[in-house]
Amino acid sequence: VVAVIGPVGSGKSSLLQLILKELPLRKGSLKVDGRVSYASQEPWIFTGSVRQNILFNKTYHKFRYKHVVNKCSLIRDFTLLANGDKTVVGDRGVSLSGGQRARINLARAIYEEADIYLLDDPLSAVDTHVGKDLFDKCINGYLKGKTVLLVTHQLQFLKDVDSIIILENGTVKAQGTFDELQESGLDFAKLLKRDDEKEEETEELARPAFINRSNSIMSVISTENQDFATRTEEITKGTVSLDIYKSYISAGANWFFIICVIGLFLATQLSSSFGDVFISKWVTAEEGRLTNATTSQTREPDDFWSFSTETYVYTYSGITVATVVLTLTRSMSYFTACMRSSVNLHDNMFNSIIRGTMRFFNTNPSGRILNRFAKDMGAIDELLPTAMLDYVQLSLMVLGIIGIISSVNPWLLIPTVVIGVIFYFIRKLYLTISRSVKRLEGITRSPVFGHLNATLQGLTTIRSIRAESTLIEEFDNLQDLHSVAWFLFISTSRAFAYWLDLICVIYICLVTFSFLIMDDSISGGNVGLAITQSLGLVGIFQWTIRQSAEMENQMTAVERVLEYNKIEHERTVKSEKLPESWPEKGEVKFVDVYLNYFLEDPPVLKHLSFHIKPLEKVGIVGRTGAGKSSLINALFQLTNTEGQILIDGIDIGKMKLHDLRAKISIIPQEPVLFSGNMRKNLDPFDEYSDEALWKALEDVELKSAIAELNLGLNSVVTEGGSNYSVGQRQLICLARAILRNNKVLILDEATANVDPQTDALIQKTIRKQFSQCTVLTIAHRLNTVMDSDKILVMDAGTAVQFDHPYTLLQNKKGIFYGMVLQTGPAMTETLTKVAKESYERTLTNESN
Repeated sequence: VVAVIGPVGSGKSSLLQLILKELPLRKGSLKVDGRVSYASQEPWIFTGSVRQNILFNKTYHKFRYKHVVNKCSLIRDFTLLANGDKTVVGDRGVSLSGGQRARINLARAIYEEADIYLLDDPLSAVDTHVGKDLFDKCINGYLKGKTVLLVTHQLQFLKDVDSIIILENGTVKAQGTFDELQESGLDFAKLLKRDDEKEEETEELARPAFINRSNSIMSVISTENQDFATRTEEITKGTVSLDIYKSYISAGANWFFIICVIGLFLATQLSSSFGDVFISKWVTAEEGRLTNATTSQTREPDDFWSFSTETYVYTYSGITVATVVLTLTRSMSYFTACMRSSVNLHDNMFNSIIRGTMRFFNTNPSGRILNRFAKDMGAIDELLPTAMLDYVQLSLMVLGIIGIISSVNPWLLIPTVVIGVIFYFIRKLYLTISRSVKRLEGITRSPVFGHLNATLQGLTTIRSIRAESTLIEEFDNLQDLHSVAWFLFISTSRAFAYWLDLICVIYICLVTFSFLIMDDSISGGNVGLAITQSLGLVGIFQWTIRQSAEMENQMTAVERVLEYNKIEHERTVKSEKLPESWPEKGEVKFVDVYLNYFLEDPPVLKHLSFHIKPLEKVGIVGRTGAGKSSLINALFQLTNTEGQILIDGIDIGKMKLHDLRAKISIIPQEPVLFSGNMRKNLDPFDEYSDEALWKALEDVELKSAIAELNLGLNSVVTEGGSNYSVGQRQLICLARAILRNNKVLILDEATANVDPQTDALIQKTIRKQFSQCTVLTIAHRLNTVMDSDKILVMDAGTAVQFDHPYTLLQNKKGIFYGMVLQTGPAMTETLTKVAKESYERTLTNESN
């Protein structure tokens, strides 16, 4: 077992990526002899059962599987999950705790029979008890005899590894055994300044309970964090309602503009049809002149159409120009309205989603949401406008042709009506099938997007265990399922077109035959007009019906987009604008607060009352299911709450959510960065000067690292900040909080995934930069909060203890004292000492 340690950005993860050949080798040589298995620092969990995530399509060997699960400390978790290891976890493992995700990720790597195991900080997301079990039973036990490269910040395990590599700035600063490095004169003791025996509270184990409901959100309530199962995507049945058409049309323009566009459609068709009639009369007039000139018969011309040839030419040219101008004006107006409609539908859906509740995002996979924005909006942008234009335009052309043919021979109205009725019933039958198939095609497309998204997120893990063929096969299966629906849609379209063509041929025969059995009272121009129009009617009528069906099929995309306008939104209230300086003190007060995630479920927080004075540093601790995260959710108003939460005396329940959240800073356990550049990640709204940005980076000791980049503050940040280490991402989030300088700061175990030096840096920066702020720290590790002004002990959704940590330790029967005892004798002594020193400083400050 070789341990790899080093500060943030030293190249620990890059070393593993290089061995995996995910990074190019610029110089030197690299030889890997044996099969490699890899556990990523950020656990990769895909939608499926826990067992599927561990096996990852490997053959299930009962004994080895149970052995691996036991070594990865997952046995107890399986007993708490609703269906054991067959429990289905949502996208990104939303129904699991961070520690569970980390251990499942590790179990997947361990189950793989390999010669070399690359483990990228698998112990950071678990508490010391579980971490020690993982190291002793799994890494140093089950993998005995294998080559293990362990990236870790848990320095207490270094004395038990065979070799240690210390990285700094991408180079090997030192390498050797624990004893050799201690004797080498390096400042190794500083790295080990934490007590070897430190232990922390037991990791929280979420227990989701799944309740199946038909076509509704599955309730998944955990003992602490609300965990949600993936919601089944609903399939709408029946015809597309007129309200959908109305919503699409009204999104593009007001009714006056729409009436003008309809007028342009009618004027264009009238101009076109009049041109056809006019040229027929012109032909008849020329025929009459020719007859009078070559025979002794005199044919009386129609006085109304009796013009000179020159007049006919000029008039027809004018009609043609008018038709072209009307067509261009109509098309420009129509597509302008369609473009506005598409933009408005997109913006409305986007605005609806960003105002959606957290439950919506936890129950809908990213692939499903992406499907609405990609494929459905693509159909609205590109396919629907053309289909609707064709349908309206061709419908008017059909009416014009039927009108012209009927004016020549009124008896043709009879077969026209009969064939029209036949067309209607064929179209109705086709639409019943094609709508359902089209909706099914949309539903089967979402898993394709979801699978592709999940694959890209776990690409390194997939390559490391040579599972590309498995993922390709799964993708092919999902794509085949989608292709089946798509092929059915195409097949029904082709069958529909065949029957339309057949009926149109019959209609042409009837038109032609009618002129054969009639007398010669109808002029040749009119006969030619009727036959040419009927010949054109074949393709036009068939295409009209097909485009009407295509329009309705594409309207299902509008239907699906509008569905997301109806999702559950966060509350909106009308309130007076808050002063820019609010909150000035940072006083936080909970008064009889209740919180529940589903209205039908019992409250997670109940009778919660406590008072945090301005500038106090408060640690929030508690056992499994205590309600720590729910308390933060209440503070950010992420779900339903009752009671009062006051910040500087103002009830946040009566504030606009945007105003409230802008005034509270949070540094999460998993740092969030966005694609773009460093400047936009620190200051997305361009509110601060470059000097302020550099000062914030300097405060977190990232200034030199960013300054070395060619573009400095404009340097690229890839999706999720993947071109920075986890520790650097955490520091960037801290710099962002420093810039905003809000009076209330929340830390959600922000130092769990960083090395000791970075941990110390973050703690030091928080004490310095936020000394004039109220700081709430959710603690999974007690040593991070023992020097707090107060400790809030949560149990079963209520505050059971709230005082200085040293005062709480005097209560031998209290929950907090019991939690400290669980860390072991050595750590208990250390924690008590830290609490006592903090208490004495507090007394000294109060006396002064």
